[in-house]
Amino acid sequence: MSIILPDLPYKKDALAPYVSSRTMDFHYEKHHHAYVTKLNKLLEGTDMADKTIEDIIKKTVNNTDQIGIFNNAAQVWNHTFYWKGMKPGCGGLPTGPIADKIESDFGSYDNFIIEFKNAGLGQFGSGWIWLVLKNNTLGIMKTSNADTPIAHGLTPLMTVDVWEHAYYLDYQNRRGDYLEAFIKNLINWEFANEIILTNKGS
Repeated sequence: MSIILPDLPYKKDALAPYVSSRTMDFHYEKHHHAYVTKLNKLLEGTDMADKTIEDIIKKTVNNTDQIGIFNNAAQVWNHTFYWKGMKPGCGGLPTGPIADKIESDFGSYDNFIIEFKNAGLGQFGSGWIWLVLKNNTLGIMKTSNADTPIAHGLTPLMTVDVWEHAYYLDYQNRRGDYLEAFIKNLINWEFANEIILTNKGS
């Protein structure tokens, strides 16, 4: 079974001006595509060649001899999740189950935004900022490089990519502006709600 580059859930210019089509050309067509290509080469001839990407991640997370497989598999998964977690014309105040959970677990939407933005600004170097569900409680998680919550038994609901290639063409070194645009205009809360509804009791 070959790992494939999944189609984007929207056109490459659909997230503009917050994420430009030029950024998507590099981020999706080159970076994401390269992770898929390299992962398939690394899997050739191994006992993981017919495994799902989730199984590959969980099998290789603590194996230093397979760090290349883990890094590329996790980056393929992370990017696929990131694309799904954005949607044109979204962002801003959540509704539905995720809104209720944010209110109960963070005290307010404003508190959540402060914590989420601080995590994004405080992440040193490359990585990801996640909203995760653990034991039916929301939390914010930072992961470095390719690391991902699913490798640690957590359920991600939303993520923002803070590798420089995710925002540098549009925002240069202004990571805060990128995070602000992501929060206000791009978060697909419907996607988070779908995950909550299918993971009750997690």
